[in-house]
Amino acid sequence: MMRIAIASGKGGTGKTIVATNLAWTAAALGHSVAYVDCDVEEPNGHLFLQPTITQQTSIDQLLPTVQPGRCTGCGLCSQICRYGAIASVGQQPLVFPDLCHACGGCVWVCPNQALVESPYSIGQLRVGSAGPILFLEGRLHVGQPMSPPAIRAVKKAAPPVEWTILDCPPGVSCPVVESVRGTDFVLLVTEPTPFGLYDLKLAVEMARTLGLKFGVVVNRSDIGDREVWNFCTRQAIPILAEIPHDRAVAEAYSRGQLAAAVVPEFGRRIRLLWETLGLQVRRLKQETSRSTVGQGASSASAARPLSWQQGDRGG
Repeated sequence: MMRIAIASGKGGTGKTIVATNLAWTAAALGHSVAYVDCDVEEPNGHLFLQPTITQQTSIDQLLPTVQPGRCTGCGLCSQICRYGAIASVGQQPLVFPDLCHACGGCVWVCPNQALVESPYSIGQLRVGSAGPILFLEGRLHVGQPMSPPAIRAVKKAAPPVEWTILDCPPGVSCPVVESVRGTDFVLLVTEPTPFGLYDLKLAVEMARTLGLKFGVVVNRSDIGDREVWNFCTRQAIPILAEIPHDRAVAEAYSRGQLAAAVVPEFGRRIRLLWETLGLQVRRLKQETSRSTVGQGASSASAARPLSWQQGDRGG
């Protein structure tokens, strides 16, 4: 099983085009695939995959609610909250849902069980299929300030398949960090412009800080300058695909079509990307496995009694 996050430091680089067409290509080659749209504030993968939605459920966050008559006004709940989501006013705490991070700390410290956690809907999980592709997306309710809880819910709902493609929101902030967490590989989609390079540097820093393996796709590779290539060379970052600008791809995009299905050259490049990506991830997994085995042997050796180790060395 491979969990691949498709991310970008900025919007408009072609991230969703790569994600949806990669999912379609893997499915067309006979693999089990799940497409997970983690951009819960503005999901748009459905425009291209055109799924049939078979299940819609509420995405809930557990927020504190006050039990009447139990509060003694001790103030412990407001003291533990670092986000100002609860205030102790007399003997009636005030809860501000938009500020709450659902940590449960206020409920835990209350000595009188005056607070309990109750479900509060922050969005909607939509599950369905686009042909052989399993489709999942989250939609955050308008006005909800925090998307990571909704992203976690969408990721958790994804079933185990050969390929899970996570289409991340743009940028490098908390929603993106939550989206890429726990993935096997991050594919950073960029464009060869000064803006693209600047945001690519931010995305690379994020991936390295999180300890994630990653590579780059240069979209619209025949425009702009060569600074993206120079940066990747200096930083030893693999460029897994270069996709030139193609009017036919833009026309397919404007019609909501999967370009890999209607533009042969684009389809060929996406298939090569899929093959390269598979080889890259499998190699990294093998290296991790060998490293883990080596560390395990080293630990076992260190745990042996000294006399046993000495007996080994002495024959």
